[in-house]
Amino acid sequence: MTELDDLRRAAIAWCDAWNRRDLDSVMAHYADAVEFNSPTVRERWGRNDGWLRGKDELRANFAIGIAKEGLHFEFIDILYGANATCILYRRENGAIVADLVEFDGSRHAIRVVACYGMPRDR
Repeated sequence: MTELDDLRRAAIAWCDAWNRRDLDSVMAHYADAVEFNSPTVRERWGRNDGWLRGKDELRANFAIGIAKEGLHFEFIDILYGANATCILYRRENGAIVADLVEFDGSRHAIRVVACYGMPRDR
C-alpha cells in the first residue's frame, strides 16, 4: 500500500462520514488546532476573511452543514502533495469542491482551504 492509497482511503472515509451524517467521524480527521477557510464561513458566521480556528469552531460550522437536507458528497479523486492533499468531490447541488488539506505529524488536517465551483442549478 502506498501513501497515495492511504490518502485516497482516508478521503473516501471522510466523504462517507459526511454522507452518513456522522459528525464525530468527520471531526476525527482534524487536529485540535485546525485552521479552516471556506466561503461557507463567510455565509454562516459573517467572517469576511473566511477563517475558523480550532476544532470547536470547526465542529459548530460542520454541525450546520451536516444537517443540510439532501447533503451528499461524491468522491472524485485526490491530488497528492508533500504533507498535503487536495480532495476533489461533488456536492449534492452539482458543484465541484476542492479541499486543500495540510497535515500535522499525525496526519490530521491542520490547515484546510475549501474552494467551491458553481452549482449546476445556476
